[in-house]
Amino acid sequence: MSNDPLSDILRLTEAQSVMSGGFEAGGAWSLRFPPPEQIIFAAVAKGTCWFRLDGEEAARCEPGDVALVSGRTGYVIASDLAVPSMDALRLFAEQSGRPARIGDGSGCVMLAGAVFLHPSSATLLTGVLPAVVRVGGASSAAPALRWIVEQILQEQRSTLPGSGIASAQLAQLLFTQILRAHLASRAALAAGWMRAVGDERIAPALRLMHESPQEAWTLTDLARAAGMSRTRFAVHFKSVAGVAPLTYLAQWRMRLAERILRQADTSVSEIASSLGYASESAFSNAFKRVTGTRPSDYRSAQWQSARQRAAQLGQTPDPGA
Repeated sequence: MSNDPLSDILRLTEAQSVMSGGFEAGGAWSLRFPPPEQIIFAAVAKGTCWFRLDGEEAARCEPGDVALVSGRTGYVIASDLAVPSMDALRLFAEQSGRPARIGDGSGCVMLAGAVFLHPSSATLLTGVLPAVVRVGGASSAAPALRWIVEQILQEQRSTLPGSGIASAQLAQLLFTQILRAHLASRAALAAGWMRAVGDERIAPALRLMHESPQEAWTLTDLARAAGMSRTRFAVHFKSVAGVAPLTYLAQWRMRLAERILRQADTSVSEIASSLGYASESAFSNAFKRVTGTRPSDYRSAQWQSARQRAAQLGQTPDPGA
Protein backbone atom coordinates (compact mmCIF):
# COMPACT_ATOMS: atom_id res chain seq x y z
CA MET A 1 0.00 0.00 0.00
CA SER A 2 0.95 3.68 -0.14
CA ASN A 3 1.26 6.37 2.50
CA ASP A 4 -1.79 8.11 1.02
CA PRO A 5 -4.89 6.91 2.91
CA LEU A 6 -7.44 8.46 0.53
CA SER A 7 -5.85 6.76 -2.49
CA ASP A 8 -5.75 3.49 -0.54
CA ILE A 9 -9.47 3.69 0.23
CA LEU A 10 -10.36 4.42 -3.40
CA ARG A 11 -8.29 1.43 -4.53
CA LEU A 12 -9.77 -0.78 -1.84
CA THR A 13 -13.34 0.09 -2.82
CA GLU A 14 -12.36 -0.34 -6.49
CA ALA A 15 -13.96 3.04 -7.20
CA GLN A 16 -14.47 3.42 -10.93
CA SER A 17 -15.97 6.64 -12.28
CA VAL A 18 -17.68 6.85 -15.64
CA MET A 19 -19.45 9.61 -17.50
CA SER A 20 -23.06 8.49 -17.75
CA GLY A 21 -24.38 11.33 -19.85
CA GLY A 22 -25.97 14.61 -18.90
CA PHE A 23 -28.40 16.92 -20.60
CA GLU A 24 -28.92 20.18 -22.41
CA ALA A 25 -32.13 21.99 -21.52
CA GLY A 26 -33.97 25.12 -22.57
CA GLY A 27 -37.30 26.67 -21.62
CA ALA A 28 -39.27 25.45 -18.61
CA TRP A 29 -38.33 21.93 -17.53
CA SER A 30 -38.04 19.59 -14.55
CA LEU A 31 -36.45 16.15 -14.17
CA ARG A 32 -37.13 13.68 -11.37
CA PHE A 33 -34.43 11.16 -10.47
CA PRO A 34 -35.05 8.06 -8.32
CA PRO A 35 -32.77 7.23 -5.36
CA PRO A 36 -29.37 6.48 -6.96
CA GLU A 37 -27.95 2.98 -6.89
CA GLN A 38 -24.43 4.40 -7.18
CA ILE A 39 -22.74 7.61 -6.14
CA ILE A 40 -23.71 10.20 -8.74
CA PHE A 41 -21.70 13.30 -9.61
CA ALA A 42 -22.85 16.23 -11.71
CA ALA A 43 -21.44 19.55 -12.90
CA VAL A 44 -23.20 22.62 -14.23
CA ALA A 45 -21.24 23.55 -17.36
CA LYS A 46 -23.62 26.30 -18.51
CA GLY A 47 -26.66 28.14 -17.20
CA THR A 48 -28.45 27.72 -13.89
CA CYS A 49 -30.94 25.31 -12.36
CA TRP A 50 -32.54 24.25 -9.11
CA PHE A 51 -31.62 21.13 -7.16
CA ARG A 52 -33.90 19.70 -4.49
CA LEU A 53 -33.28 16.49 -2.58
CA ASP A 54 -36.58 14.98 -1.42
CA GLY A 55 -37.46 16.39 1.98
CA GLU A 56 -34.83 19.14 1.83
CA GLU A 57 -34.71 22.79 0.86
CA ALA A 58 -34.01 23.59 -2.80
CA ALA A 59 -30.60 25.02 -3.77
CA ARG A 60 -29.75 27.23 -6.72
CA CYS A 61 -26.96 25.83 -8.90
CA GLU A 62 -24.71 28.19 -10.84
CA PRO A 63 -22.14 27.59 -13.61
CA GLY A 64 -19.12 25.79 -12.18
CA ASP A 65 -21.05 24.17 -9.32
CA VAL A 66 -20.30 20.47 -8.85
CA ALA A 67 -22.05 17.95 -6.62
CA LEU A 68 -21.98 14.37 -5.40
CA VAL A 69 -25.24 12.62 -4.56
CA SER A 70 -24.69 9.56 -2.40
CA GLY A 71 -27.88 9.30 -0.37
CA ARG A 72 -30.76 6.88 -0.80
CA THR A 73 -33.17 9.69 -1.63
CA GLY A 74 -34.66 10.84 -4.90
CA TYR A 75 -34.18 14.37 -6.17
CA VAL A 76 -35.33 16.91 -8.73
CA ILE A 77 -33.28 19.14 -11.04
CA ALA A 78 -35.29 21.88 -12.72
CA SER A 79 -35.38 25.31 -14.27
CA ASP A 80 -38.62 25.86 -12.35
CA LEU A 81 -39.66 23.63 -9.45
CA ALA A 82 -43.31 24.36 -10.16
CA VAL A 83 -43.09 22.58 -13.53
CA PRO A 84 -44.35 18.94 -13.51
CA SER A 85 -41.34 16.62 -13.55
CA MET A 86 -40.41 14.23 -16.32
CA ASP A 87 -38.98 10.79 -15.55
CA ALA A 88 -35.24 11.38 -16.00
CA LEU A 89 -34.28 7.73 -16.48
CA ARG A 90 -36.87 7.24 -19.22
CA LEU A 91 -35.66 10.38 -20.96
CA PHE A 92 -32.04 9.27 -20.85
CA ALA A 93 -32.89 5.75 -22.02
CA GLU A 94 -34.38 7.24 -25.17
CA GLN A 95 -31.18 9.12 -25.98
CA SER A 96 -29.10 6.01 -26.79
CA GLY A 97 -26.09 7.21 -24.79
CA ARG A 98 -26.15 10.77 -26.15
CA PRO A 99 -26.72 13.78 -23.88
CA ALA A 100 -30.45 14.23 -23.39
CA ARG A 101 -31.98 17.32 -24.96
CA ILE A 102 -34.93 19.16 -23.48
CA GLY A 103 -36.52 21.97 -25.46
CA ASP A 104 -33.98 23.88 -27.52
CA GLY A 105 -31.15 22.96 -25.12
CA SER A 106 -29.97 26.54 -24.86
CA GLY A 107 -30.48 27.27 -21.17
CA CYS A 108 -28.57 24.75 -19.07
CA VAL A 109 -25.87 22.18 -19.80
CA MET A 110 -25.11 19.60 -17.13
CA LEU A 111 -22.61 16.75 -17.17
CA ALA A 112 -23.28 13.64 -15.10
CA GLY A 113 -21.42 10.52 -14.09
CA ALA A 114 -21.54 7.59 -11.71
CA VAL A 115 -19.06 5.94 -9.36
CA PHE A 116 -19.16 2.15 -9.19
CA LEU A 117 -17.83 0.49 -6.02
CA HIS A 118 -17.20 -3.13 -5.11
CA PRO A 119 -20.26 -4.36 -3.16
CA SER A 120 -18.12 -5.74 -0.33
CA SER A 121 -16.42 -2.44 0.46
CA ALA A 122 -18.82 0.18 -0.89
CA THR A 123 -19.92 1.28 2.58
CA LEU A 124 -16.40 2.55 3.25
CA LEU A 125 -17.39 5.49 1.04
CA THR A 126 -21.17 5.57 1.10
CA GLY A 127 -21.17 5.27 4.89
CA VAL A 128 -19.12 8.44 5.46
CA LEU A 129 -20.42 10.77 2.75
CA PRO A 130 -23.40 13.06 3.38
CA ALA A 131 -26.43 12.74 1.12
CA VAL A 132 -25.12 15.61 -1.01
CA VAL A 133 -21.67 17.18 -1.31
CA ARG A 134 -21.75 20.54 -3.10
CA VAL A 135 -18.70 22.47 -4.28
CA GLY A 136 -19.62 25.98 -5.35
CA GLY A 137 -18.28 27.62 -8.48
CA ALA A 138 -16.82 30.40 -6.32
CA SER A 139 -14.84 28.07 -4.03
CA SER A 140 -11.06 27.74 -4.06
CA ALA A 141 -11.43 24.26 -5.59
CA ALA A 142 -13.55 25.54 -8.47
CA PRO A 143 -10.80 26.39 -11.02
CA ALA A 144 -9.43 22.83 -11.03
CA LEU A 145 -12.93 21.35 -11.26
CA ARG A 146 -13.89 23.74 -14.04
CA TRP A 147 -10.83 22.74 -16.05
CA ILE A 148 -11.72 19.05 -15.74
CA VAL A 149 -15.31 19.70 -16.78
CA GLU A 150 -14.13 21.64 -19.84
CA GLN A 151 -11.82 18.79 -20.82
CA ILE A 152 -14.66 16.27 -20.48
CA LEU A 153 -16.84 18.42 -22.72
CA GLN A 154 -14.08 18.53 -25.34
CA GLU A 155 -13.62 14.76 -25.21
CA GLN A 156 -17.36 14.15 -25.55
CA ARG A 157 -17.43 16.31 -28.68
CA SER A 158 -14.20 14.87 -30.03
CA THR A 159 -13.70 12.22 -32.69
CA LEU A 160 -10.08 11.68 -31.69
CA PRO A 161 -8.93 8.13 -30.93
CA GLY A 162 -9.01 7.34 -27.22
CA SER A 163 -11.72 9.83 -26.31
CA GLY A 164 -13.59 7.15 -24.38
CA ILE A 165 -10.72 6.26 -22.07
CA ALA A 166 -9.77 9.93 -21.73
CA SER A 167 -13.31 10.75 -20.57
CA ALA A 168 -13.23 7.90 -18.05
CA GLN A 169 -9.91 9.04 -16.59
CA LEU A 170 -11.13 12.62 -16.38
CA ALA A 171 -14.27 11.37 -14.63
CA GLN A 172 -12.10 9.61 -12.04
CA LEU A 173 -10.09 12.79 -11.56
CA LEU A 174 -13.29 14.83 -11.18
CA PHE A 175 -14.58 12.47 -8.47
CA THR A 176 -11.27 12.60 -6.61
CA GLN A 177 -11.15 16.39 -6.77
CA ILE A 178 -14.68 16.62 -5.35
CA LEU A 179 -13.62 14.44 -2.41
CA ARG A 180 -10.55 16.63 -1.89
CA ALA A 181 -12.70 19.76 -1.93
CA HIS A 182 -15.06 18.17 0.60
CA LEU A 183 -12.16 17.42 2.95
CA ALA A 184 -10.69 20.90 2.52
CA SER A 185 -14.03 22.59 3.18
CA ARG A 186 -13.86 21.60 6.85
CA ALA A 187 -17.48 20.54 6.63
CA ALA A 188 -18.90 18.82 9.68
CA LEU A 189 -17.78 15.21 9.22
CA ALA A 190 -18.83 12.34 11.43
CA ALA A 191 -16.02 10.48 13.20
CA GLY A 192 -14.50 8.00 10.77
CA TRP A 193 -11.69 7.45 8.30
CA MET A 194 -12.64 10.41 6.09
CA ARG A 195 -12.46 12.84 8.98
CA ALA A 196 -9.18 11.21 10.03
CA VAL A 197 -7.70 11.65 6.54
CA GLY A 198 -8.32 15.37 6.76
CA ASP A 199 -6.87 15.77 10.25
CA GLU A 200 -3.31 17.07 9.99
CA ARG A 201 -2.45 16.17 13.59
CA ILE A 202 -2.86 12.42 13.18
CA ALA A 203 -1.93 12.30 9.47
CA PRO A 204 1.68 11.14 10.10
CA ALA A 205 0.49 8.17 12.17
CA LEU A 206 -2.23 7.34 9.66
CA ARG A 207 0.34 7.32 6.84
CA LEU A 208 2.54 4.87 8.76
CA MET A 209 -0.34 2.43 9.24
CA HIS A 210 -1.32 2.61 5.59
CA GLU A 211 2.21 2.41 4.20
CA SER A 212 3.33 -0.51 6.39
CA PRO A 213 0.31 -2.28 7.91
CA GLN A 214 2.41 -5.39 8.54
CA GLU A 215 4.58 -3.59 11.10
CA ALA A 216 3.96 -4.19 14.80
CA TRP A 217 3.09 -0.57 15.48
CA THR A 218 2.62 0.37 19.12
CA LEU A 219 0.69 3.29 20.56
CA THR A 220 4.05 4.82 21.49
CA ASP A 221 5.31 4.55 17.89
CA LEU A 222 2.21 6.19 16.46
CA ALA A 223 2.05 8.93 19.09
CA ARG A 224 5.71 9.74 18.47
CA ALA A 225 5.06 10.05 14.72
CA ALA A 226 2.25 12.51 15.46
CA GLY A 227 4.41 14.46 17.92
CA MET A 228 1.96 13.90 20.78
CA SER A 229 1.91 12.12 24.13
CA ARG A 230 0.39 8.64 24.18
CA THR A 231 -2.69 9.75 26.10
CA ARG A 232 -3.30 12.90 24.07
CA PHE A 233 -2.80 11.03 20.80
CA ALA A 234 -5.11 8.17 21.78
CA VAL A 235 -7.90 10.52 22.86
CA HIS A 236 -7.63 12.75 19.79
CA PHE A 237 -7.36 9.83 17.35
CA LYS A 238 -10.50 8.18 18.72
CA SER A 239 -12.44 11.45 18.65
CA VAL A 240 -11.54 11.91 14.97
CA ALA A 241 -11.49 8.35 13.62
CA GLY A 242 -14.20 6.92 15.86
CA VAL A 243 -11.98 4.04 17.03
CA ALA A 244 -8.74 3.66 18.95
CA PRO A 245 -5.49 3.77 16.91
CA LEU A 246 -4.67 0.07 17.19
CA THR A 247 -8.29 -0.85 16.45
CA TYR A 248 -8.07 1.24 13.28
CA LEU A 249 -4.87 -0.64 12.36
CA ALA A 250 -6.54 -4.02 12.92
CA GLN A 251 -9.58 -3.00 10.85
CA TRP A 252 -7.38 -1.70 8.04
CA ARG A 253 -5.44 -4.97 7.95
CA MET A 254 -8.70 -6.90 7.65
CA ARG A 255 -9.89 -4.65 4.81
CA LEU A 256 -6.68 -5.46 2.97
CA ALA A 257 -7.15 -9.14 3.74
CA GLU A 258 -10.69 -9.04 2.34
CA ARG A 259 -9.43 -7.62 -0.93
CA ILE A 260 -6.78 -10.33 -1.28
CA LEU A 261 -9.29 -13.04 -0.42
CA ARG A 262 -11.74 -11.93 -3.09
CA GLN A 263 -9.18 -11.15 -5.81
CA ALA A 264 -6.47 -13.80 -5.59
CA ASP A 265 -5.98 -17.45 -4.72
CA THR A 266 -3.38 -16.59 -2.07
CA SER A 267 -3.21 -19.00 0.86
CA VAL A 268 -4.46 -17.82 4.25
CA SER A 269 -1.01 -18.40 5.74
CA GLU A 270 0.58 -16.15 3.10
CA ILE A 271 -1.96 -13.42 3.80
CA ALA A 272 -1.30 -13.75 7.53
CA SER A 273 2.44 -13.35 7.02
CA SER A 274 2.06 -10.38 4.66
CA LEU A 275 -0.01 -8.52 7.26
CA GLY A 276 2.36 -9.16 10.15
CA TYR A 277 0.65 -12.03 11.96
CA ALA A 278 2.87 -14.67 13.52
CA SER A 279 0.58 -17.55 12.56
CA GLU A 280 -2.37 -18.45 10.42
CA SER A 281 -4.51 -19.07 13.50
CA ALA A 282 -3.70 -15.63 14.96
CA PHE A 283 -4.74 -14.00 11.69
CA SER A 284 -7.88 -16.12 11.35
CA ASN A 285 -8.96 -15.23 14.89
CA ALA A 286 -8.36 -11.53 14.23
CA PHE A 287 -10.23 -11.73 10.92
CA LYS A 288 -13.26 -13.37 12.52
CA ARG A 289 -13.20 -10.90 15.40
CA VAL A 290 -13.37 -7.94 13.00
CA THR A 291 -15.55 -9.34 10.19
CA GLY A 292 -17.60 -11.99 11.97
CA THR A 293 -16.54 -14.79 9.62
CA ARG A 294 -13.54 -17.01 8.90
CA PRO A 295 -11.21 -16.14 6.01
CA SER A 296 -12.07 -19.31 4.11
CA ASP A 297 -15.81 -18.73 4.49
CA TYR A 298 -15.43 -15.11 3.39
CA ARG A 299 -13.52 -16.18 0.27
CA SER A 300 -16.12 -18.82 -0.64
CA ALA A 301 -18.98 -16.33 -0.24
CA GLN A 302 -17.22 -13.68 -2.32
CA TRP A 303 -16.37 -16.05 -5.15
CA GLN A 304 -19.95 -17.34 -5.17
CA SER A 305 -21.20 -13.75 -5.43
CA ALA A 306 -18.72 -13.09 -8.24
CA ARG A 307 -19.97 -16.13 -10.15
CA GLN A 308 -23.57 -14.99 -9.75
CA ARG A 309 -22.77 -11.47 -10.97
CA ALA A 310 -20.80 -12.87 -13.91
CA ALA A 311 -23.66 -15.22 -14.81
CA GLN A 312 -26.05 -12.29 -14.88
CA LEU A 313 -23.71 -10.54 -17.31
CA GLY A 314 -23.01 -13.65 -19.33
CA GLN A 315 -19.34 -13.63 -18.35
CA THR A 316 -16.86 -16.08 -16.83
CA PRO A 317 -15.47 -14.82 -13.47
CA ASP A 318 -11.73 -14.72 -12.90
CA PRO A 319 -11.05 -14.75 -9.14
CA GLY A 320 -7.40 -13.93 -9.71
CA ALA A 321 -8.15 -10.80 -11.73
